[in-house]
Amino acid sequence: MKLTRTLKKELIGEVIRQTPNAELLTPDELRGAIAVVVTQLTEKRSLSFNARRQLITDLYNAIRGLDILQVLVDDESITEIMVNGPYCVFYEKAGHLYRSDLQFEDTDHLTEVISRYFGRANRLINEQKPIRDMRLTDGSRVHAVLKPVAPDGPVMTIRRFTGISPSLPALVANHTLSTEAAQWLAHKVQSRSNIFISGGTGTGKTTFLNALSAFIPGTERVVTIEDSCELQLSTLDNLVRLEARLPGPDDQGTVSLTDLIRSSLRLRPDRIIVGEVRGDETYDMIQAMQTGHPGSMCTGHGNNPEEMLERLCLLLLTASNLPWEACRRMVASAIDTLVHLTRLKTGQRVVERILTLKSYEQGRFVLTEYFNHDGTKLVRRNSET
Repeated sequence: MKLTRTLKKELIGEVIRQTPNAELLTPDELRGAIAVVVTQLTEKRSLSFNARRQLITDLYNAIRGLDILQVLVDDESITEIMVNGPYCVFYEKAGHLYRSDLQFEDTDHLTEVISRYFGRANRLINEQKPIRDMRLTDGSRVHAVLKPVAPDGPVMTIRRFTGISPSLPALVANHTLSTEAAQWLAHKVQSRSNIFISGGTGTGKTTFLNALSAFIPGTERVVTIEDSCELQLSTLDNLVRLEARLPGPDDQGTVSLTDLIRSSLRLRPDRIIVGEVRGDETYDMIQAMQTGHPGSMCTGHGNNPEEMLERLCLLLLTASNLPWEACRRMVASAIDTLVHLTRLKTGQRVVERILTLKSYEQGRFVLTEYFNHDGTKLVRRNSET
């Protein structure tokens, strides 16, 4: 039996009719309710046990999951799913992109799946509000765009964890960095150096930040600030986790990273860890690093460390209206260590460069490079500590 969208809608409607509180059922209870409807439908049809079981699974995925995409979501080795319209689905696995054979029936089918999925999380997405973000219970991030903003059909990405354990030994074993560089960075964390991690999209910045955080002494009080809670600082007892809040269905109730950073300063932190800065929160983060919170850490998007510093200065200028030179001096006095991540052509995520920011003199940042990647491994370039 081919489960067309029309038949699927009819079956889902029948499940809801027979089970009005379907959204409150456990997964097993919902599967049972679906099985009853499927049995009623197929009692006069010649369906094998496997075909009936697949029909139940397809209906369950349509009601509680992501419909045809659920098979990709359930594959833990897949780190990102990209939907470019109804007939074009890509996924990332082991650092490489692959095109899936999965296809939605049409644009309306994909739109229904996205709308229903966001609706279950109380996130309204439609033509009037065509752009939405959402975090899943496992920490994965979902971003969707509908027409008219996406003229070729709805677009959606689901970003999951890299699949690498967030620890420096695991990253060394995965050849993300060398043992010597890991020990050098661990010392920087323990000596309360302000560390900034930069890199492009999907280079593993959050995973790396998580790994470095394991070397924070357990006696310190740490406040983490994130768009979506992904950091797992299980070694710390005195930990406060803050998460930004997206606007509700009425576009009210937003809590920004800026709000959280300002709030964190009144929570008596020894260190502040910000998942990523990309807007006005940069000013508050730089100020926190300057004023009594050494050992703080943060990430940001940049093509290289030098460009990242310039971008931070520009974000600071936009947020504060301070003179350009003042912004550059603030950044230089706030950040001690820079770690830049990249992805090789093979898809391997690696640490490309590790530098220290000494000062700002004669119109330029004074940087010392300690490690860089020669294309095969991370090499020590400076013997000083």
